[in-house]
Amino acid sequence: MKKILITSKLTLLAGAVFFASCTSNSSKTVTTDSTTTKTDSTKTTVMTAIKPTGAAPAWGKTIHPEMQAVVEKLMSYGDKPTESLSAADARKNHTPTDAVMDLIKENKITVPAPGVDTAGKDIPVSGGTIHLKIYTPKAGKGPFPVIVYYHGGGFVIANIDVYNASAQGLAEQVGAVVVSVGYRLAPEHKFPIAHNDSFAAYEWVLKNAASINADPKMIAVVGESAGGNLAANVSIMARDKKIMVPLHEVLVYPIAQADMTTKSYVAYADAHPLNKAMMAWFTAKYVNNMAEAKDPRISLVNANLKGLPPTTIVTAEIDPLNSDGMMLADKLKAAGVTVDSKNYAGVTHEFFGMAAVVPEAKEAQAYAADQLKKAFGK
Repeated sequence: MKKILITSKLTLLAGAVFFASCTSNSSKTVTTDSTTTKTDSTKTTVMTAIKPTGAAPAWGKTIHPEMQAVVEKLMSYGDKPTESLSAADARKNHTPTDAVMDLIKENKITVPAPGVDTAGKDIPVSGGTIHLKIYTPKAGKGPFPVIVYYHGGGFVIANIDVYNASAQGLAEQVGAVVVSVGYRLAPEHKFPIAHNDSFAAYEWVLKNAASINADPKMIAVVGESAGGNLAANVSIMARDKKIMVPLHEVLVYPIAQADMTTKSYVAYADAHPLNKAMMAWFTAKYVNNMAEAKDPRISLVNANLKGLPPTTIVTAEIDPLNSDGMMLADKLKAAGVTVDSKNYAGVTHEFFGMAAVVPEAKEAQAYAADQLKKAFGK
């Protein structure tokens, strides 16, 4: 299983994320050596504890067992390092989503049916078209709040399908339409094409919300990694172009600056699934020249951040981009933006969509969903 994941498996993963994230507040937890059983008045869920096979890696001595198991599975595929490949070949490598899917299968984790309907839509953008995947809650009549979601992948790899679990989980937990944006990738499409595509998609949602059973006055943006950078830029562009600014933005371990000598870049230079060499490779593939890496659209810490919407920032401890998120939070606060942030210990980059197997991902998704529901007055 490579770049394009089988649709039925994607549905299973996203369903697992939602199921693992939505236990009742009144539930009781019983822990044994191998399983955790959560019970409430309506259901019982048995989640098998995911355990690693080896010692914690040298680059992540504080890694938690479930996260380590995902990384071990990812490394077991034997793919060549991303930074040693062409972009086309790197897109064929296994993804963290593949690792989670295999762990779900191997541990016989039960997955419920999805709580959303999905549809695809191609929209015109400058110089071409991009694809949107639209998730609509099955429960409720709408018009629903709407979240425009931007996937990760360093502006170079991955796609809507790889990040299906995050988008579907948010739609189910928030009770919102989620529009996941398939912006064009580098090096075929250099800076600032991904940024411009992302804003074009946001504009399309504002203008066409009624056609997708959504309320354009109740809109938020969410992004992971490179997508976190894109989501923040959409808010900036909306402010500057004097159109509807998102009510809230959730930035999950966002790319926020170009200095690769920060504390987390040094500490986690060799981490997985993201490391310093990969970030240098991503940057070189996206920018037209290295000077562009300091452009405020990439180095958000140098941007004018005044007037941006309330922002939630999620960071992972074992992540070269940990300092990026922390620095951006500080810069946003200094610009007068309301910021709420949480750093999750023991986990790596890409953990957010892994709630089926990683407890911290379950917590982070619930946190993000709660922040969005508050923004929507839910």
